[in-house]
Amino acid sequence: MKLLFTLLCSLPFFLNAQCITGVVTDSNDGSPLIGVSVLWKSTRQGTVTDLDGKFSLCVSSADSVVLVMTYTGYETLEMTVALSQKLGVVKMESGGELLEEVVVAAYGIQRKEASIGYAVRASGSRRALKNSRSPRPSAYASEPIQTEQYNAITRNGFIKTKKQNFSTISTDVDRAAYANVRRILNEGKMPPSDAVRTEELINYFKYQDPNPKTEKDIALRTEFMTCPWNEQNQLLRVSARTMPIATADLPPANLVFLLDVSGSMSRQNKLPLVKESLKLLTQSLRAEDKVAIVVYAGAAGLVLPSTSGKDPATIMAALDRLQSGGSTAGGAGITLAYDVARKHFVQGGNNRIILATDGDFNVGTSSQEGLLNLIEKERESGIYLTVLGFGTGNYQEGTMQELADRGNGNHGYIDSPAEAKKILVSEFGGTMFTVAKDVKLQLEFDPEVVASYRLIGYENRLLAKEDFDDDTKDAAEMGAGHNVTVLYELIPANKYREANYLGYLRLRYKPNTGGPSKKESYPVSANHHTDEAASNDIRWAAAVAEFSMLLTDSKHKGAANWKHCLEMANNSIGKDTEGYRAEMIGLIIKAQAIAKK
Repeated sequence: MKLLFTLLCSLPFFLNAQCITGVVTDSNDGSPLIGVSVLWKSTRQGTVTDLDGKFSLCVSSADSVVLVMTYTGYETLEMTVALSQKLGVVKMESGGELLEEVVVAAYGIQRKEASIGYAVRASGSRRALKNSRSPRPSAYASEPIQTEQYNAITRNGFIKTKKQNFSTISTDVDRAAYANVRRILNEGKMPPSDAVRTEELINYFKYQDPNPKTEKDIALRTEFMTCPWNEQNQLLRVSARTMPIATADLPPANLVFLLDVSGSMSRQNKLPLVKESLKLLTQSLRAEDKVAIVVYAGAAGLVLPSTSGKDPATIMAALDRLQSGGSTAGGAGITLAYDVARKHFVQGGNNRIILATDGDFNVGTSSQEGLLNLIEKERESGIYLTVLGFGTGNYQEGTMQELADRGNGNHGYIDSPAEAKKILVSEFGGTMFTVAKDVKLQLEFDPEVVASYRLIGYENRLLAKEDFDDDTKDAAEMGAGHNVTVLYELIPANKYREANYLGYLRLRYKPNTGGPSKKESYPVSANHHTDEAASNDIRWAAAVAEFSMLLTDSKHKGAANWKHCLEMANNSIGKDTEGYRAEMIGLIIKAQAIAKK
């Protein structure tokens, strides 16, 4: 009876509902605007534009509605739309203003909602935002990178197998370094060497590895080719892949947006881009998903209690109200976010905090080690931490990557709405839903077959041999549909050509559903095929590795050069439906030009 009553009450809506569709573009150059908030005035119904600037909003009015469109850096647009009218293209004018600084003035307890509210007052000057909206980087003004902080990388060298024939790593699925390197190159600069994490560049791209047999398995693959920058050596690619899961089939999500609204986040490529990014995620949420919003500046507060994904307008309106100002109490924000996530914990669901910040923590628990200890205490609760970096100038990459690692999560860098869509929408399952915990790979090389080996990248993921079988040793997580690539440069030993196998590959991981660790072991064939048989996967990964070595002027780059790197990338581009590989080819050309200056 209750269901029948609900359906009868809803019937007028379905009978009268009509959908308004349109495309929102920049009035100057006609480019689509991504993440524009489109609200039905005086109601909670709304949506945001997608990557092509398109939107669809279904309303129950019989005559006409008033739509309000807002977008950072553009004039708010209000229009009356007749439902019989075809809306078509809507052009927005640039010139919207952003508060240069907002100071948190007071905090108070809203007892009815059992949440912490906040009040703000504006101070400082106002400035118009630049008219620039591009689906690729360069859409935002840059700042000097001298104050950006990256953890030092001591690059891996060759190891003699007679001295140590075991290589053990925690698999890595972060991709933040690629987007950050792209941002710096698009600014006409070479990235600092420590900003170039080779494994994150390689793993930014999709590969055509086969799926595992079930959602609980991880598929492994190995392949070889002659090392492109040293013809005397061999290049080994190891891949691990989990089964993709459609968004509709994912468990319910209990998300907490933890947002840095301190003074350092005032620039257009920081808090305004955070809002646009999370609107895209909000648009893809289901009714069973929930979102709460916690902010921190001089102190931390809950600005949106846990809200169903069926009410995106309320979530987006809360995002729109946020402004920046004050210092950065990062530790207090993290503590409050975990409290909120625990309060709404979904057993068997996707319980996750999404931290969006430039990483500049300077009030409260501000030391990197203090924050890491705080995160480590919380990770056993089953609440994961995704860390999204934004902005330039004081970007603290080292802190953010460590936070994500200790919080059993992942780290991304968002430099444009297009990157936000990639991370938060297109790759939602892989970014936001963990299927395997503490994933470790171990290669045991036969010293008679392999004289020396060099692991390319993964410098901060190295494990001791005995850590492989130690389930108390923390390692990386893999999400649904994740594909991890690991490259080794090998110096063959005397018996390489006559050997059938070069050693053993082992995998160990814990299923996210619980239970004991699973362990697998496979012999690695020495496969002496011709390079013509090498897949686009290994050749593309090799091109990215060569790109990384040229960016860092690696002492192991051998005969690598820009021309060769470009040729190899062009010849292995393969299926590139989203254009990411073509984009990297453009970055190779750009880096070569910068290097010649």
